[in-house]
Amino acid sequence: MSKEQQNYLKKIKKNKIIIICFQIAIVLIFFFSWQILSDKKIINPFIFSSPKKIIETIISLQQNYNLFSHIFTTIFETLIAFILGISLGFIIAILLYEFKTISKIIDPFLTMLNSLPKVALGPIIIIWTGANTKSIITMALLINLIISIITIYNGFLNTDIYKIKLLKSFKANKFQILTKVVIPSSYSTIISSLKINISMSLIGS
Repeated sequence: MSKEQQNYLKKIKKNKIIIICFQIAIVLIFFFSWQILSDKKIINPFIFSSPKKIIETIISLQQNYNLFSHIFTTIFETLIAFILGISLGFIIAILLYEFKTISKIIDPFLTMLNSLPKVALGPIIIIWTGANTKSIITMALLINLIISIITIYNGFLNTDIYKIKLLKSFKANKFQILTKVVIPSSYSTIISSLKINISMSLIGS
């Protein structure tokens, strides 16, 4: 390895260390400021709590052997909502892509549903389904499903039109075009949708 390559690698490593240090510093400053603001009553400690109270609650839950049961319940609810959201979102996005008329009919309603404050529907969902796991999964599903549909569907629409025309020139049917070009071309979009979906599912849970 040449000296230039070594210097380049050292520069990259140094840059990564600097970035990590700044990230850690930002996190520490955030929690330190949060604690001070809560102690000085500048922010309402009842509404915003404080890092100290959160740690005390975690310790209390651990001592009462409730911590991991709560964690596992949240993980279970998040995963169920995530799997349902991405599966239904993928299927509905395919249907919208294949049936343009249905897509044009539903498109404004998707935009409207996506703009709704879904968290505010929480009390209504609890009344409908009860204060249980079902209501939490329903809430998380409402939050992530519309975003999944829109993201994946837009990924399908951005497929290279010339690749589609090429397959059509070889007499490819709709299923072949979908599976050989449209879906593979949208892998990055689908992965981005997965990232968004899991975070939205966690928020809903």
